[in-house]
Amino acid sequence: MIAIRGATTAEADSPEEIRGAVKELLTEIRDKNGLTAENIVCIMFSSTADITSFYPAKAAREAGFAGCPLFSSLEPPIAGSLKRCIRVMVLAETEQKPVPVYLRGAVNLRRDITKKLVVALDGPAGSGKTTAAKTLAKELNILYLDTGAMYRACALACVNAGADLSDESAVRAVIDGIDLKIEYCDGRQVTLLGGKDVSEEIRRPEISQLASKVSAYGFVRRKMVEMQRRIAATMSCVMDGRDIGTNVLPNAEHKFYVTASVEVRAKRRYDEDRAKGYNVSYNDIIREIRERDKRDSEREIAPLKCADDAVIVDTSSMTPEEAVEFIKSKIQEKI
Repeated sequence: MIAIRGATTAEADSPEEIRGAVKELLTEIRDKNGLTAENIVCIMFSSTADITSFYPAKAAREAGFAGCPLFSSLEPPIAGSLKRCIRVMVLAETEQKPVPVYLRGAVNLRRDITKKLVVALDGPAGSGKTTAAKTLAKELNILYLDTGAMYRACALACVNAGADLSDESAVRAVIDGIDLKIEYCDGRQVTLLGGKDVSEEIRRPEISQLASKVSAYGFVRRKMVEMQRRIAATMSCVMDGRDIGTNVLPNAEHKFYVTASVEVRAKRRYDEDRAKGYNVSYNDIIREIRERDKRDSEREIAPLKCADDAVIVDTSSMTPEEAVEFIKSKIQEKI
């Protein structure tokens, strides 16, 4: 069993306002937590002393939440408390992690979970930034924006249109008219191309290889960066890359530069390749990583760079879990 907390406010102490506020709050809690009438065990309300015209529990019953016990209590008058505030605790039989919901004026009660979070993670290959970004987004229950998927979708659009990827004008024609959308459903990113879910199709090896060719065009990167900025402006998200904090989201409140020594990054890749059965040389991997770092930091478009206001996260002696906890602690310090 889990306890899901939430709160909202009413515009006025009237039955109509209280009915609307309670219905909105409980509906949001039900939908965000994937609840059904069968697994809601109990709903308990408390309301501030300035709400006297209607019981929140009665509003809940009228809103269709009548299949479980409902309780209402009145809080004593407290100087400086939030006006016309309705708090709730929903007990439910489910194994999932509870998602609290704070609406209207009550968002100020929990700025740590209601404030829009935009987190930028940059760093060299093998530093652990993508692992950290995905884990962080999952634990914060926000979008992990896989920017690489966007470039893969561009490549797929060109393939579907029969465009020659070495022909800049042909690629531009496709990208100018591309219908690409990114959505966040059931805790994962969904990539839609022309309204079709292509999240799996873009993972084909040949599409991944073509994505690097498409992303080399400046106009492609500019269009994708515009999309990434629009997404970050409307919802909480975590992005990782080479130039997220310096170019894509220069105004992001939370910036991190995830790095590690060349030797540690090479050892990680060596172990991964060996586990896959590849016969690789540790010294060759070190050389390749150094060459990649040089290419990434010196390239004309979107070079690898640490933003001046980024927090450096050296994962050389950290576990992935420790890196995420460190990043979370730095985010919490700013909230």
